[in-house]
Amino acid sequence: MNIRSIGCNSVYDAGDAVSRVPEKGTYLFMLAKSSVRFHIGDSAIVCPEGTAILYNDKEQQEYSACGKALVCDWICFDTEGDGDFIESLELITNRPVRYADSEFISSLIRSITAEYYSLSSRRAKMLDTLMRTLLISFSESGSRREEETVQAAAPHYSTLVELREKIYRNPQQKWNVDTMAADVNMSRSYFQHIYREVFGVSCISDVISGKIEKAKEILSETGCTVSQVAAMCGYDNEEHFMRQFKKIVGVTPTKYRKQV
Repeated sequence: MNIRSIGCNSVYDAGDAVSRVPEKGTYLFMLAKSSVRFHIGDSAIVCPEGTAILYNDKEQQEYSACGKALVCDWICFDTEGDGDFIESLELITNRPVRYADSEFISSLIRSITAEYYSLSSRRAKMLDTLMRTLLISFSESGSRREEETVQAAAPHYSTLVELREKIYRNPQQKWNVDTMAADVNMSRSYFQHIYREVFGVSCISDVISGKIEKAKEILSETGCTVSQVAAMCGYDNEEHFMRQFKKIVGVTPTKYRKQV
């Protein structure tokens, strides 16, 4: 997914209205943190704080403050090759959805905003992870609609996102299925299933990706030897590191360093 623009705690004065004509292929996700009036077709729908909406490119994106100033978080994005993932979620579009745990969504958007403006080497992967989590949670809220379900689901995704960030921050650790499952207090089999369901990859594949991303960063920014890079990324065997690096990146670590 490709984020076009983003806003966190945006404020619109009472009487102000936001009205956008969407670009083809774009979506706008908005979370209201105060009362809001959505203008959809010929209808004006007043909703309380904690209400979200996902506009697609078929609907004028229009909303305004209801009473006091409107405070909201929002993200404009396009699918950029993730159309199948979006379609699989069967998202409810152009219709307000009430969140039981809007703070979880707001914290996600804060994380997305911070990552969007960062210069981290893992920026693209983390943005993809966080956006997928946001849309999965929105899908759950819209399709099930029971607040108890939303409350149970939201911490679930949050915990997995925290674990994934920990994996990418600490590639030198000896991550395995058992230690990761224990970290999030899940059974081994359920953890493997839900991790793939949320992120679209196995947990072990993600561990390897985290190691290789860190290795690329060290190779491009330092003069460490290949052996040192391997050790810093949690490899006990330099040859194993080199084989895995070439398999994923397409070139050896030494050649990669010469290219950057």
